[in-house]
Amino acid sequence: MPLDITAVQRALRQDQLDGWLLYDFQGSNPVSYRLAGMGGAGHLATRRWFYLIPQSGDPRALVHAIERHNLDHLPGTKIVYAGRAQLQAGLTTLLGGIKRVAMEYSKNCAIPYVSRVDAGTIELIESIGAEVA
Repeated sequence: MPLDITAVQRALRQDQLDGWLLYDFQGSNPVSYRLAGMGGAGHLATRRWFYLIPQSGDPRALVHAIERHNLDHLPGTKIVYAGRAQLQAGLTTLLGGIKRVAMEYSKNCAIPYVSRVDAGTIELIESIGAEVA
């Protein structure tokens, strides 16, 4: 089933969120993995990837240079990174203008079935200035 960007953006507006940041690293987030259509052939996911669906406008992706084609099947622009410094710079660009972003995260792990993003990634997103909701 293709990701319905328009429906996601409508829900983000209703919930007063600036965007939804899909994230995965080595299959750790099956929700994002499936929604991004990564389950098909040809999608090796050994590096971190991010896909931002903003409340309005075009989605944007951040992918590692080794796996630069992983999100080509999704709409939007793409930033390619290699190494930690480029990852952080890419996330800063990706999240430009985003204050509150949804992720598969449950504060204090209140709903453990929902928490699929590790604490270090949450801290990285928040260090850039976006609140994870």
